[in-house]
Amino acid sequence: MNNDSLEVRGLTRTFGDLTAVDDVSFTAPAGQLTGFVGGNGAGKTTTMRMIMGVLAPTAGEVLFGGEPVTRAGRRTFGYMPEERGLYPKQPVLDQLVYLARLRGIAAPKARAEVLDMLDRLGLAGRSKEHVEKLSLGNQQRVQIVAALMGTPRLLVLDEPFSGLDPAAVDGMVDLLAEHTARGVPVLFSSHQLDLVERLCERLVILKTGRVMADGAPADLQETGALRHRLVVDGDAGWVRGVPGVHAVDVDGPVALLEIADDGALQRLLAAAVERGVLRELTPLKPTLAQIYREVTA
Repeated sequence: MNNDSLEVRGLTRTFGDLTAVDDVSFTAPAGQLTGFVGGNGAGKTTTMRMIMGVLAPTAGEVLFGGEPVTRAGRRTFGYMPEERGLYPKQPVLDQLVYLARLRGIAAPKARAEVLDMLDRLGLAGRSKEHVEKLSLGNQQRVQIVAALMGTPRLLVLDEPFSGLDPAAVDGMVDLLAEHTARGVPVLFSSHQLDLVERLCERLVILKTGRVMADGAPADLQETGALRHRLVVDGDAGWVRGVPGVHAVDVDGPVALLEIADDGALQRLLAAAVERGVLRELTPLKPTLAQIYREVTA
């Protein structure tokens, strides 16, 4: 089993006067899915390209298993770039077997492995078609197979779920789970925060090339702004007048609130009891989407 982690230390990349990635450091632990999120231009793709050696860093280093990553080491990594690297006029099966052989997999084994993954991603019947004849979602599935062939020691996937239907997402998740089960670290970027929240054991949030948050989702939730759900008899609009209470949303008898401190909480409770029956006051941990908005605001 692979028990090595990916470690990024102080990665920086400049393009003239532009600093696209600015002193980025994080760890993608062995056997875990690490989500890499940020808006367009945050530096996710540039960072992944430096990890894979496609771009040379201006400063910083990439380590795997505690050792600096070499060219030979990167040959054992699986990489899915943001731009598809497929040959549009070649049949799906032929080019995937060819790519697998470039990674040192014998032809019979490569063919069997490719056919198995195509079947699991719902493409078994399209193996002889040219890539350009496939829909964008199916082209994405073929690119995924190219990244997962063999037994990669690390997976770096740039927007792997983009364009996939729910069935294909489930198939992809199952494949990734098999890799993490044998200790492979998986780093993937995505704009689908609900999917990241469901899958990831670790999260790295970038903004303008810098790490704004890094940790397990549950730990990040503890540092986020705690909100409360209030339910009363009658309209809850009066909460807007309670000092120290910010009404995020009020919809009839239900209000979503941010409460500054214990004093504000006591004032809120007193006002609620004075006005009638208090039905509910429940603390709500912030969602990943809320944390993302807070740290990238």
